[in-house]
Amino acid sequence: MSNVIFNCLNISKTYTDGNSAVEVLKGINFTINRGDLIAIVGPSGSGKSTLLHLLGGLDKPTEGQISIQGVDWQTLNEKKRCKLRNQNLGFIYQFHHLLPEFSAMENVAMPLLLRQTSTASAENLSMSILEKVGLSNRATHKPSQLSGGERQRVAIARALVHQPLCVLADEPTGNLDNATAAKVFELMLDLNKQFNTALIIVTHDQQLAARMDRTFTIQDGVLS
Repeated sequence: MSNVIFNCLNISKTYTDGNSAVEVLKGINFTINRGDLIAIVGPSGSGKSTLLHLLGGLDKPTEGQISIQGVDWQTLNEKKRCKLRNQNLGFIYQFHHLLPEFSAMENVAMPLLLRQTSTASAENLSMSILEKVGLSNRATHKPSQLSGGERQRVAIARALVHQPLCVLADEPTGNLDNATAAKVFELMLDLNKQFNTALIIVTHDQQLAARMDRTFTIQDGVLS
């Protein structure tokens, strides 16, 4: 398996609104390798989340090429994009996006069930990762029965249960108080070391960004 997860070549993204066009990203180039810890910072509206969506194959660049494990996202139909995304990526957002009618364990198992893993195996793997995030005793609880920090830890477990090559995280501690945010971030770093999973975090928190291996800044559509 190649050590390179993402290779981005001359990525640009332009949105059109009526007769006007807004170039959000301009000529971006970078490579992400296994185990990398990357922070992406910049002003609100600078294109940080747009870049994450492009990396995750959730949107397409206007120009340029994004390859994941050597495969160009744009050469794939939606079914193949979904399969590649589910095999290689995990996602964490500012809001946990847990399904309210399901327990913590059932939420964590979803990516595995989408890969047609047997129910028994999915439950065993879900319990294992919930134990790693300190929530095995909350496995049967629904999101409404969990604290904000617990819900975000479940979301992290869900993102990592299938041991993806990379986790894309958009302000993952943005809705948490400082103490809980610090604990959640430490957990993400620990899991990065355990699984050698690359972690790309969009954040406004400069202290958090300073603890990553590399920090990219997006300003006026340009990555530096």
